[in-house]
Parts: sequence; structure tokens; C-alpha cells
Amino acid sequence: MKRDYPEQPLIGVGAVIVSGGRALLVRRDSEPLRGEWSVPGGLLELGERLRDGVRREAREETGLEVEAGEVLDVFDSIFTDPLGRTQYHYVLIDYLCRPVAGEARAASDVSDVRWVGVEALAAMGLRDTIEQVVRKGIARAAENTRSDSKLS
Repeated sequence: MKRDYPEQPLIGVGAVIVSGGRALLVRRDSEPLRGEWSVPGGLLELGERLRDGVRREAREETGLEVEAGEVLDVFDSIFTDPLGRTQYHYVLIDYLCRPVAGEARAASDVSDVRWVGVEALAAMGLRDTIEQVVRKGIARAAENTRSDSKLS
């Protein structure tokens, strides 16, 4: 599948993995966004269901088995070259996830992983869309935890 200068938008999935009030960020080790912090994720494979893709990408990039919950955001990620041509175009679907097994470690396509709380997000140099979805994920996970404790 051709990622740069594609003939149509490509579908990607992202895992906003939250545990203990912190989200897991990964440092990208390939283009686009090489060297930048982001959420684990990647392209959906042909015949793969969205939540299956999120679980696979999380496992491949972080070593964690996750449970994929609700959709947090859907957005376009479009990069143009100096001539104004569309070099990359992704439609990204980010899911709130929680780890269920494994230890976080840098695996395929990432050079580092880091658990980060809301107070540290601004210092990470995240793209606005990433910071917003991570903040949303941490807040939603906290809401879900409060709701679960009220049911007990």
C-alpha cells in the first residue's frame, strides 16, 4: 500500500491508552512524524475490523494488550509537500483503550514510550490534535472510573 502520494485517503486507528490517570505516548520512528510524540496507531489492514486494528497496533508498538472502548475522535491528517501536492492523507479514528496485559515498551515503528499525566502534556511538544485527544481520553477514563465506583 502506497503511503506517500496516495490515490485516496488511508484509514488509520489510534489507541489512547489510559491507566492510573496517565496516557501512554510513543515517539514515532518512521515518517510521517518521525521523532514526534503521538499515540500508538497505524493503518488498518484489509479485512480488519477497526477495534481489532487498534488492539494489533497497540500490541505491535507497545507490547501491551488493550481493550478498545469508545471512539474519542475522528479527524483528517493531511501533509502537503513544498509544491502543495498531498503527500500523506489519513483519516484517523482514535479509541479510548485500557491496558489488560503486558508491560509498555518501545517495539515496532517507535523509539520510546512514556506514561504521561495531563500536567506534562504541554511540555511534550504534541500536535494540537494529539494533545486534545489525549486530554479527552484521560478525562473520559476518569469519568468512567467514577461511574464504575458509584455502581459498586
